[in-house]
Amino acid sequence: MTEPKTLYAAHAALIEQVLTELVGEGLLPAGTSFANVTLEPPRDASHGDLATNAAMVLAKPAGLNPRALAEAITARLAAHPGITSAEIAGPGFINLRLAPAAWLSELAAIAKLGADYGRSGMGEGRVVNVEYVSANPTGPMHMGHCRGAVVGDALAGLLEFAGHRVTKEYYVNDAGAQVDVLARSVHMRYREVLGEEITIPEGLYPGEYLKPVGEALAAEFGDSYAAAPEAEWLILFRTRAVAAMMDMIRADLATLGIKHDLFSSEAELQASGKVDAAEQWLRDHDLVYDGVLEAPKGKAPPEDWEPVQLPLFRSTRFGDDQDRPIKKSNGAWTYFGADLAYHFQKAQSADALVDIWGADHAGTVKRIKAAVAALTSADGAAPKPFEVKLVQMVQLMKGGQPFKMSKRAGNFVTLADVVDMVGKDVVRFTMLTRKPDAQMDFDFDKVVEASKDNPVFYVQYAHARIRSTLRKAADLGITPSDAALDKLGAEELALVARAAQFPREIEAAARAREPHRIAFYLYDLAADLHSYWNLGNDRPEKRFIVEHDAQLTAARLFLAGAIGQVIRNGLGVLGVEAVESM
Repeated sequence: MTEPKTLYAAHAALIEQVLTELVGEGLLPAGTSFANVTLEPPRDASHGDLATNAAMVLAKPAGLNPRALAEAITARLAAHPGITSAEIAGPGFINLRLAPAAWLSELAAIAKLGADYGRSGMGEGRVVNVEYVSANPTGPMHMGHCRGAVVGDALAGLLEFAGHRVTKEYYVNDAGAQVDVLARSVHMRYREVLGEEITIPEGLYPGEYLKPVGEALAAEFGDSYAAAPEAEWLILFRTRAVAAMMDMIRADLATLGIKHDLFSSEAELQASGKVDAAEQWLRDHDLVYDGVLEAPKGKAPPEDWEPVQLPLFRSTRFGDDQDRPIKKSNGAWTYFGADLAYHFQKAQSADALVDIWGADHAGTVKRIKAAVAALTSADGAAPKPFEVKLVQMVQLMKGGQPFKMSKRAGNFVTLADVVDMVGKDVVRFTMLTRKPDAQMDFDFDKVVEASKDNPVFYVQYAHARIRSTLRKAADLGITPSDAALDKLGAEELALVARAAQFPREIEAAARAREPHRIAFYLYDLAADLHSYWNLGNDRPEKRFIVEHDAQLTAARLFLAGAIGQVIRNGLGVLGVEAVESM
């Protein structure tokens, strides 16, 4: 049995059918693309139920006046039995009004599809690599990492729901100077365990979270490395410390319900020769050459500056303002050179790439996008889609003041501590209540407040209200039924209309790589549910359970169950639990 087609998909298909007919009749040119035709709710609900820009975007290539084309389209749409009117607005927008049966059919589709309502085949199984968090393995996750972690994980869930295959990847930066600093910090803790009095010098990591690593090394090696030269223990201590930190990071991420599919090591990437291979590939394609960097612009060069020949990537071919070195003068790879090779590796097994970065890395976006365009478009191929999503920092607040809390970290607030305080779901949803590139305050007082000003509570409460109503009805022996859905009135159908937007919101959010859109949508759906609920405070006949009208009650319970299903599906995409009671 074929699955029911959701309302927006069905009407989008209807519009495409009409446009195809117009192509067949010669009104539209053969080969006309419908890619920019949209179908969405009108900005003003009084204008209708659905609106399309078809005439506006197709008139010019057809050499027609938009209103003339709109008249041809509306004549055909108005003849459809599910459409009660098709009207032209302004220069050529088309507004449609639907028969109540269309909304009741959508209500039945929500119930039939259940947990799959809103799921899309848009991605067609294409593989998207989403790399997120990728914090240096030098300590526990802190709140500076939290927002990017949630945005990346929610995006992965959204893309999977929209029909993509997703690889969730963490890039372990274990080849830089910071992991040598980590090793030296652990050596201090190791000596401390052996009985030596130590003072952590400035420049090393002071957090007590390194004590267990020092204890484990002391238990295994005794005092063998206490007075040994650094060269004898640095690699060993670095390896053990990074492994211990990654175990801690995985555990911290697990408190948020985050589990990556793949952890890629920068050190292993370099040791495998893949960075050298990427350089050779680029040279073979005339994308790397040996040249001299220009002196720094806008000011006199430093006294010790001298022109040095370096391997340079031709990033200016791809929109960058200058070519970029992939190696330093001492032969070591630059961050850009290593990142270039890493993205080359990722692109081998993915159809598209998405990186979630902190906003402090904004300056490197242009060059890495240039690199990926180069690496994936050689030999005439179209470049693989690649996006970098920037995430701003989060300011922690409590009592109207910046909040500082320090336990095991030494100098920062850990993610695990915040999750312990307010819960995984509160943290996850809150991180999606603003666009990632906008500044955010995480106010401990607000995120636990029981009010409509707290989106987490507001959405969860809508679901809990529905579940409570269904339990109460069950205790009364009443079960939801679609037998009398035609008894639902305008207020109830307005709820269905909001719920019906979920599938298109999923596809739009997936295309834009913006999971916060789903959080915004859920808030709007919850607001509609609460508004309808409040009608029953003064008008008992508007309650979900109406005494002396079993059929209407059963129909409204069916509606309530469908709205609850959509909320669960949306929260599930974001990795948030839909609670049963509050």
